[in-house]
Amino acid sequence: MTHSDTQGFNTRAVHAGQTPDPVTGAVIPPVFQTTTFMQDGIGGLRNGYEYGRAANPTRDALQVQLAALEGGKHAYSFSSGLAAEDALIRAALRPGDHIVLGNDAYGGTYRLIDRVLSEWGITNSAVDMADADAVRAAIEANNTKLVWVETPSNPLMKITDIAATAELAHAAGALLVVDNTFASPYLQQPLSFGADVVIHSTTKYIGGHSDASGGAVVVNDDALAEKVGFVQFAVGAVSAPMEAWLTTRGVKTLGVRMDRHSSNATAIAQWLQEQDEVERVYYPGLADHPGHELAAAQMKDFGGMLSVTFKGGAEAAKKIAESTQVFLLAESLGGIESLMNYPSDMTHASVKGTDLAVPENMIRLSVGIEDIEDLIGDLEQAFSALR
Repeated sequence: MTHSDTQGFNTRAVHAGQTPDPVTGAVIPPVFQTTTFMQDGIGGLRNGYEYGRAANPTRDALQVQLAALEGGKHAYSFSSGLAAEDALIRAALRPGDHIVLGNDAYGGTYRLIDRVLSEWGITNSAVDMADADAVRAAIEANNTKLVWVETPSNPLMKITDIAATAELAHAAGALLVVDNTFASPYLQQPLSFGADVVIHSTTKYIGGHSDASGGAVVVNDDALAEKVGFVQFAVGAVSAPMEAWLTTRGVKTLGVRMDRHSSNATAIAQWLQEQDEVERVYYPGLADHPGHELAAAQMKDFGGMLSVTFKGGAEAAKKIAESTQVFLLAESLGGIESLMNYPSDMTHASVKGTDLAVPENMIRLSVGIEDIEDLIGDLEQAFSALR
């Protein structure tokens, strides 16, 4: 079955790129677990397939799927989210160019830009992306080619106005890149608000089962797409066939999973607000979140990620992180299981001591799809350790 842009999200998630096998009629396309393809004579490629790094039917199907879900023309699948980011930057920038990014960007993104790519002449400025004047000043003061946004951000859950930031970037001749990992294309589609590029760690919500690493770049511009595609081929950080197949399988339930992630996270955020030990809950679904109204306008729902700080400082945060049983102490996010993370020493350890350092009294929750009564019960028993 083919898809069309007029079909609903969940229909596209199930059917885009998923043509039944023409030989057997298998409803689920097979995994093409191969590195090379037989040629019908020298240069006689079957449907353009030659070598796995260049193209693979399983990866191609995922790329069709990802483009359909983000409302983009072109999508490229990589071995990780950082590989996707690296490919985009290599494709779009040259030595001497500048990136403006959020001052609470994902630590791995900042490490890639500030410590790896700086050696190749790429400069950066980290600013509060919710402050339009700060963004404008950073763009005007430098040779900016990319403005890099995470919304909601990791782990402070800041919300950035995608359309307004796109206008700022475009006025300076820069591209707007939106890391849409936290929201997923089900909840938010940045290209529709004027973004030029969408980035994903598909390891997270898109795959959704904590069993397949991957990343994606989605664009509309044909020229930029050609450059990204060339880097994907020439550098070779492509998603393997089985990883791509597992990601495709995960995509098909993205909508129903995100509905459950969002409802569970909302209930937990409200419960946390009522606890005396809590200093602040960072969740855009709460009415007192400074980005609540903007998030409601940009997003279908508020997602499954939230952070919380404690009056008892780092000691209290660590105690909670190490006391849960249903919430597992682990890095990453976006899987069906609930995870607890202490960002200062885990996901954001690479930015400790910098302007991007996260509060030491903070934990980050990736709320899964378990029964909400069990999740809140787990937090209740963990909180008892503080009392």
